[in-house]
Amino acid sequence: MATRPDDLRARLEDRADLLEATRLRYRALKGVLESFFWKDRIRNHFELLREVATAQPEVDATLGALRRRVEAEAWPRDAAPVRLMHEVERLREAVERAAERRLSSSSDDEEEDVPDTLGARLLRLETEVLDAAPLLGGRIWAQAVELLPRNLPELRAACAAGEVFERVFKRPVTEGAPAFSDEEARELARALPLGAAALVALWERLERYDSRGRVKDFLQRRMRRAPTRVARSGPELLLHAAFWHDVARVRVRAVLEAELAPVVPREHELPALLSWRAALTEDPALRLSARSVFTEGRAGLVETAAALAALSRERPRGAWSEEVAWARLEQSAQRARTEEGPEAEALRDALRLFVMLRGQARTPARLFSPEHAKPAGGDVARNGDLVALVQAARHAALRQGG
Repeated sequence: MATRPDDLRARLEDRADLLEATRLRYRALKGVLESFFWKDRIRNHFELLREVATAQPEVDATLGALRRRVEAEAWPRDAAPVRLMHEVERLREAVERAAERRLSSSSDDEEEDVPDTLGARLLRLETEVLDAAPLLGGRIWAQAVELLPRNLPELRAACAAGEVFERVFKRPVTEGAPAFSDEEARELARALPLGAAALVALWERLERYDSRGRVKDFLQRRMRRAPTRVARSGPELLLHAAFWHDVARVRVRAVLEAELAPVVPREHELPALLSWRAALTEDPALRLSARSVFTEGRAGLVETAAALAALSRERPRGAWSEEVAWARLEQSAQRARTEEGPEAEALRDALRLFVMLRGQARTPARLFSPEHAKPAGGDVARNGDLVALVQAARHAALRQGG
């Protein structure tokens, strides 16, 4: 008994929708590539070009699987899915021929390798069209739209990161409340490097295709303005992502600087510090990894600053052992004992002040100030290394606390 056309289409599942969308794209792109002023038309249809190129691997896999199924199950040639398959295949061949012809006509090097796949050929064609001549038109915004198709992978990555930043930092700031939760800190740790890499790639794209730099300069002057409407075009999406990326960097840096003073976190350290900061709530004894981001001494310096800041705050509620806190501070100082520089010296100064004051264990160190300091002798306080200073501060605090 013959299979009804509706049943055949149902057996294609969602692949029929993919092939129908591909048929429409192929028709439109074929008309662009075969037109007389094809370069001008491609400049206005970069998004279409990229849609076809991005979907091409899935389309090729679908056509291959469908052809094998049609042959194995002997589907009738006049069935709608079979006619759709044949039409998409014919259009694909026409688009491929047109792309090869345009590549050969626009390339100066006859021996240049032609990409093997249709998707790669279309992306090569985009590059050659952008390299072939200066941007058309006098309006900078129109040029920016031309250079930044909305479906650029880098633009999508920047927007994904920007959505995280906007969700975390757009809400009102409540005094005394944490800037972000531990889960949000983990999200920020993933989004910061993703957004930074995507934005670098987008600015480099503008530099490459806009030799005079007018488009990049124009957008960079506008990127610090808060977005006031929903972003739709490529340049608007870039400005939206760049604005919230800057907001996130500034806010994250401010939080970490306050928690790690006098150590100042560096730009490339922010994601790792966010992840470590969030993990500390589950495991207070977790050490800061010294892999690719930190040296061993630098990791110890950051740990020492964080441990000293924890001892400087009001005593926390619940189970808490000051002996354990001092032991962790000493372990961190051991890692950082060979570290030198202004930040290491600033940590030593903070510990020297603690020793000089001989503060009580229940008095937060943040309440100490040089104005209240009374000179107290001792070579350790004046000349001791980081570990010796931690031991002296611990002795003074625990003795006075007892």
